Amino acid sequence: MQITLNKAKLTVPGPQPLPIFGRTALLVRFVKDSIGLSRHLFQTYGSVVSLAAGGGTNLYSPQPNCPGTVFAYGAENVREVTTQHEVYYKFPLTGGLYRQRNDSTRTETLKHFGVGLFGVNSNTHRQHRQLLMPAFHKQRIESYRDDIVAITQSVIEKLPINQPLNIAEVMRLLTLRVATKTLFGADIGEEGSNSATLLQKIGTLLGSPAIAILPFDLPGLPFHRLLTLMAQLDEEMRTLIRRKQANATDGGDVLSMLIQARDAESGLGLTEDELLGHVSVIFAAGHETSANALTWTLFLLSQHPDIAADLLDELETVLQGQPPTVENLQQLPLLERVIKESMRVLPPVPWNARVTSQPTALGGYDLPQGTEVFVSIYHTHHLPEVYPNPEKFDPQRWEKYEPTMFEYNPFSAGSRICIGAPFAMMEIKIVLAMLLMQYRLQYLPQQNIDRQGIIVMVPKYGMPMLVHHQDRQFAQGLGGVRGNVREMVELPE
Repeated sequence: MQITLNKAKLTVPGPQPLPIFGRTALLVRFVKDSIGLSRHLFQTYGSVVSLAAGGGTNLYSPQPNCPGTVFAYGAENVREVTTQHEVYYKFPLTGGLYRQRNDSTRTETLKHFGVGLFGVNSNTHRQHRQLLMPAFHKQRIESYRDDIVAITQSVIEKLPINQPLNIAEVMRLLTLRVATKTLFGADIGEEGSNSATLLQKIGTLLGSPAIAILPFDLPGLPFHRLLTLMAQLDEEMRTLIRRKQANATDGGDVLSMLIQARDAESGLGLTEDELLGHVSVIFAAGHETSANALTWTLFLLSQHPDIAADLLDELETVLQGQPPTVENLQQLPLLERVIKESMRVLPPVPWNARVTSQPTALGGYDLPQGTEVFVSIYHTHHLPEVYPNPEKFDPQRWEKYEPTMFEYNPFSAGSRICIGAPFAMMEIKIVLAMLLMQYRLQYLPQQNIDRQGIIVMVPKYGMPMLVHHQDRQFAQGLGGVRGNVREMVELPE
């Protein structure tokens, strides 16, 4: 996160920054509440806005020249950004920190961590995506069903009955275990758990505003801690990759398949650094987003008892108390609609960030090369002309309406649509089905439910709930919700 002074000026309208610290103040406001600030900007200036009039801000781009930060929403803007593969580039999940990758031996891990498909563009992106596709083939994804069921059962059978817990943390643990098993395989035991824990700690630090404000490798600072953790992970993962390469067999996990993947024309595989990049991205994207989708869905069901009752009826009728098979998942239309509507109203990933590789135009405004563009998935999902009563949680709307991928894009759209979307949907469906048949989760109004995050949207203070055996008393825990989540979805008082 930084202020930049460039010759190319943004002409996109936006708020006039105050002298000296004005742009920094706007950057901090966006990091603290990206959805709240952008809502105000969109209402004031229209569907394409600048974080600061004249530009000069830099939130995400690692490029040396960033004219400024632009926000946009709406189907047409989504289409423009997501379909012009050669105009709107993506960069690693580390964002602006990526520019420090050559600063020292300690920053060298930034060359691959969080890179994966996010950090490559043009032909390289197409080649890498082709290499990754077999790992996300329908049959391959379905082969993970048994692992997801076993892990889900082992987590939920330990839930404390009639005791408060943070369901967000439970979902994070569950999806962490699923990601570890499917990505690294069962053969690595505790080593896999340690790698997963390191990845999770790194992900938490990357979301810290202090990292963006003070990106200095000095003892005591978060960035120093981040680089230390990345070095530990780097060493562990290289050891694991080399061991799997020596075995030269497909162990059923994603990493095994990626090691063996070869380009059809050149016969070349992924380098060790490229493997590290893909593994870190698949893991981070795969478990945090699913955990948040599950958490928000359980919260919404706790405040909509009629929908929760209808969903349980469907689950019990089709599944008869058993975990869903792959075939069963096609026989649960209400479950599908509930998840789709949850990800519409409270999308786990609220933004889609890009950087212009050349001068272009968006919404009638010229964008210089290097402009960072954040397309709002959240605000696009709340357009009243596309979704009547957009703040209403209404799974029924999906019975008759099928929006375009530019109107509904929780997994992005275009050639960069999330490669793991089918896996995520299968995982979310299995976990919800098993959890809801066994338990009723009652919301506890202990603290505000406030949104937080830019890469993923999480409940800032967690999601306190009480676990009951499934007794169908869905009206218990209704209402009493405080916090800015009430700006996003209609909830009972």
